[in-house]
Amino acid sequence: MTKKRFRICMTAIFILSFSLRFWGLDRFNTLVFDEIYFAQFGNNYLTHTPFFNAHPPLSQYIISLGIWIGNHIPLWQHTVNGLTGSSLSPWSYRWANAFTGSLIPLIVILLTYQLSYLRGFALLAGFITACDGLFLVESRYALSNIYIVFFGLTGQWFFLFALEKQNKQRWFALVIAGISFGTSVGTKWNGLWFLVGAYGIWIAAWIIRRLQSFAPSSRVPSFSDIHTLINSTNPQFNSDEINIQTPLQNLTQINIVQMLSCLGIIPAAIYSLIWIPHLQLDTRYGFIEVHKQILQFHLQLGGNSSSVHPYCAAWYKWPLLTRPMAYYYQTTQSFKDPLPVLGPPLPPAAGKVVYDVHAMGNPFLWWFGLSAMIFLIGMLFAKIVIPGIQQKRVFIPKNMAVDTWIGLYIVINYAANFLPWVKVNRCVFIYHYMSAVVFTFIAIAWFIDQCLRSYYRKLRILGLTITFTIMVAFIFWMPIYLGLPISNDDYRMRMWFNSWI
Repeated sequence: MTKKRFRICMTAIFILSFSLRFWGLDRFNTLVFDEIYFAQFGNNYLTHTPFFNAHPPLSQYIISLGIWIGNHIPLWQHTVNGLTGSSLSPWSYRWANAFTGSLIPLIVILLTYQLSYLRGFALLAGFITACDGLFLVESRYALSNIYIVFFGLTGQWFFLFALEKQNKQRWFALVIAGISFGTSVGTKWNGLWFLVGAYGIWIAAWIIRRLQSFAPSSRVPSFSDIHTLINSTNPQFNSDEINIQTPLQNLTQINIVQMLSCLGIIPAAIYSLIWIPHLQLDTRYGFIEVHKQILQFHLQLGGNSSSVHPYCAAWYKWPLLTRPMAYYYQTTQSFKDPLPVLGPPLPPAAGKVVYDVHAMGNPFLWWFGLSAMIFLIGMLFAKIVIPGIQQKRVFIPKNMAVDTWIGLYIVINYAANFLPWVKVNRCVFIYHYMSAVVFTFIAIAWFIDQCLRSYYRKLRILGLTITFTIMVAFIFWMPIYLGLPISNDDYRMRMWFNSWI
């Protein structure tokens, strides 16, 4: 694939993502789900109203900036409400999220290309990300989670970018990575796990380098792995699509001083600076005390039980998508009735048209992504662990394949963003999985790309089938992502399990 075609495809994916996020952005002239907090908090900064914030304030700063800009654009003022304490258009407190969410598929493309130098793989990862429902919903309302992922992935991208640079350029890229990681944590504390993922792959590279020194000099016997199934030596390949290296192979060129300064001191400094405007507005707590108050707030939220919140979902429910949540649900008697944005819902028997905004991932994308992640874990076990078992000694084979490095990066970052939630006892929700699930999107894109580049026709058909299924599923569930009016029967047809309602 040429650079020109690659850029055209990137632009098309961005246009798709942008259009879906901005179309009908003011459909519900009210505060949807946690907009009652974040949109109001953003407006509080403009009205200089002190308030307690249970999260770091960066996302509310951005929403506040969006409101300020939106109030100066007359095109958005035909629909307003006063639910934030000021007369605002829903566009004004939502557009910044929509724009940021539109950029996430592009960031995924850039990160994946930087990881592999494969344009097809990168485009697949970005397109698949654009076909997820939870990311779409979170982008269309004034919520925080989209910024965690955006800044976290940006940090990961610049971290990978630094690996192919030298001297001052490497330092510069690492500084930008550190700033990005700091802003991710400055959105919510779980943004820290993107930084942990960067440290994880760096430490893994040093361990691998050490264990490779124990590898026998003779050639290690081959064994069954991904390339037994997927032959990437198809003579029909374009030469510029053959993956011969990855920046991850340069990880040990980054020393501990660079890591601790650029990915330690800088993120901590950025996080601290982010708090200054908020602490100047709310002078009740200093920097240390406000963190104690936030921690106490979260500790008092209760366990993962429906008695605490009907949509509480423990960490083990996220990958299988067993408990998504409704951000907005109202009914009308007719498609011609005005949008139900205020007031109590109709009695169940009277509601014939449903307006539902469901924070639910694309089911088949999530399930395929989980399967691809399990496949990658198995591949890594076969490539890294089995040779040592066969030789009855502790070592890692020299000259690890590029796909092994890519798999290691994906699995470590997925684990870094997912496993910390195992120990969290408070009520958590499906959107807390966003930082981890994005790496399953890259995993399934890798698997599809391997299939599409295979010499075997059945594997190419499998890759196309998976891609087509993800696209169809996205279109099928789109009405409940966008809050479009549907009949009760159509709504029930999309609620495959009782736990989804």
